[in-house]
Amino acid sequence: MIRAQAEAPSAPATAGPRAEATRRFGPRVAPRRLRAALGPLVALLGAPLLGVPLLLAGCDDADDAMDPGPDGAADAASRSDAAAPDDAATTDAGGPDASAPADAALPDRNACRDPDTAGATARCRAATRPPDHYVAEALLYFDTLDVTTPEENIPDYADQVARWEWPPWLILTGFGREDMVRTGLALRDLDPSTVPVRDCRFFAAQPFARCYVVFEYEGGPCPIYEEFTFNDAGQTTFIEAWSDLPGLRPDGLEDDPWGEGAAFPRLATRVPGLGTPEGIIALDTPWMEAAAAADADVADLALRAQDWRFHWAGELGRADRDFFAQGCGWTNDE
Repeated sequence: MIRAQAEAPSAPATAGPRAEATRRFGPRVAPRRLRAALGPLVALLGAPLLGVPLLLAGCDDADDAMDPGPDGAADAASRSDAAAPDDAATTDAGGPDASAPADAALPDRNACRDPDTAGATARCRAATRPPDHYVAEALLYFDTLDVTTPEENIPDYADQVARWEWPPWLILTGFGREDMVRTGLALRDLDPSTVPVRDCRFFAAQPFARCYVVFEYEGGPCPIYEEFTFNDAGQTTFIEAWSDLPGLRPDGLEDDPWGEGAAFPRLATRVPGLGTPEGIIALDTPWMEAAAAADADVADLALRAQDWRFHWAGELGRADRDFFAQGCGWTNDE
């Protein structure tokens, strides 16, 4: 197994996320919900005036005062070391044996399905690149969200890459290489962050890269668990994220910190098409129709992918005003 605990390149003390936000926006910035929304809407929809009145209607004029919660970044940073799989569960390739923590009594919801068809699921693919390739690609993804790294640091996204962020985040938050790149660039200006804590590791079964990270925003730290699925070309095809906080982590993560068990509730291994050599989600196919009929999460993905921007905007409109604080574990001082 490959493990990379990497800190982003150090910046001067005056160039952290808080200083960057102050430099770009002044001592008071727009409400976080509006800042998080404007970048993708402006960059992706190309019609900044169209969405602004609706977004403003849901925001207060003043910022919320937020502080890091007691179960936030320190807990996330320490858990990854304690959660390292035992050396006996590693393969010759350096990755953990995906079956090691699995309970044989539980259904394997991560198993390969429909192999050698256009509807094959992700576990039908074996790694085709050295383990450090997958770790490096995951780290490049976090570079796109870190203002201390060069803007040119962009992972090799597949054409139809998708990003799925579980609640309280806004579900399908990116679909397609161009939109993913443009969104990352926009958020550097509108919601700057750094990612100083990164623990990314290779696994022999999809998703090949899995990470515990801590983002730093103006409002405080934000601990996240994130997984990356790849095609045979080594391109990222699916990104899946959860808040690494009590009540928001995926079920079972406390006992199975790297999601190696058969019952781990990820979406990536249930999506038809991600197990083809190209890793293309099999929208509008009999495989997707069958999977969606049996799995509400797959059905939700299939619906949102038809017009991800529309559904993303709708999710934003329905979200709690402080969803960002909830997802990061911040508390409201008011």
